[in-house]
Amino acid sequence: MARHILVSEINPNHADTAALTLGTALFDSVNCVIVAGRRNGVERLAACCVRATTRANVNHTIKRRLDVRKCSFLHMEDAVERTGMEFGGITPLGLDSTWPVWLDTLVLNGPAIIGSGLRTSKIKLPGTVLAQFPGFEVIDGLAIDPVTAAQADRP
Repeated sequence: MARHILVSEINPNHADTAALTLGTALFDSVNCVIVAGRRNGVERLAACCVRATTRANVNHTIKRRLDVRKCSFLHMEDAVERTGMEFGGITPLGLDSTWPVWLDTLVLNGPAIIGSGLRTSKIKLPGTVLAQFPGFEVIDGLAIDPVTAAQADRP
């Protein structure tokens, strides 16, 4: 597995997806977002990995998987504190083992450029290799097309 993983130093100003993708395909970037919801007063968290060309399906698939009535992205400050990682560099690798890590099926198609936990580097590996990490689960419909999502949000 290790021979398929590349770690590269980057300018921290390029850690955010929009800046990083200059010179690379936006599709290659995979964002790891932390979502949270509550059920009977108990917080439920998950790390969701979706292609940068898509949007996490928080209001449907993720909410159902967490088994909560309402869920949302963890606030930036909370995500940074609870992951121990820098914003713009959050990675599914090394998260608390009690958190589920879910990958959208599109993550399996081609390379995945993910955070390293720091803003100063990124990790590149095949999406199929990312899916092989212990406890990671591939979920169909975890992400949706942003155009479709915008149309669904209209009254």
